[in-house]
Amino acid sequence: MGIFRIEKKDFQQGIKAAMPVVMGFLPIGMAFGVLAAQAGLTVGEVFLMSLIVYAGSSQFIAVGLLLTGASPWTIIAATFLVNSRHILMSASLAPYLKGNTAGTLSILGFGVTDETYGVAIGAGESYLRSPSFLWGLNTTAHLTWVISTTVGSVAGGIMANPEALGLDFALPAMFIGLLVGQLKDGLSGLIAGLAALLAILFKIFIPGNWYIILAALITATIGVVIETWMQKY
Repeated sequence: MGIFRIEKKDFQQGIKAAMPVVMGFLPIGMAFGVLAAQAGLTVGEVFLMSLIVYAGSSQFIAVGLLLTGASPWTIIAATFLVNSRHILMSASLAPYLKGNTAGTLSILGFGVTDETYGVAIGAGESYLRSPSFLWGLNTTAHLTWVISTTVGSVAGGIMANPEALGLDFALPAMFIGLLVGQLKDGLSGLIAGLAALLAILFKIFIPGNWYIILAALITATIGVVIETWMQKY
């Protein structure tokens, strides 16, 4: 199956399925654009970041770290850790797409986000096996993100006081939402609390901007060990 072979009906269904994602991306994309502009990024830089990186949480992190003067390696490490979950998401979709070319899989993998993955899984196996459906879904979501963040950056360049609109809280609000969505049981709540505690302690006693990464690595390891032990016993 070639990369550019598109089944019109499935593609249109993908666009339709993306509408809830579009509604979510519009406000958070605008907020990111405004904050990125206030952090000193140009409209062109915001556009390229959204087009090439295309990862909301990582983009928010990158802007936040830029504001703190973090090194490029710190930003790269932090964003890699945050988005490493997409490797697992893409791997879980791969069995449904056997027989497609490496180019097709690469394009579809690039479009995987938390939101598009959730919609794709919920759409059912018949749609999961359709690259055209996934292209419609992913392309619509990606274009929405690029447009909303770019428009937000233009607005941010002329907005004197974005804090008055509460946009400075967009980053912590986004991550609070992501965290709440991950709290499925007592263990996840315990691990989240431990991560917060360690991050605060590392912030106090360890110089630099590595406290979040260290806390994430340690607590993620502890969580995996505990979960593995619980499954065995």
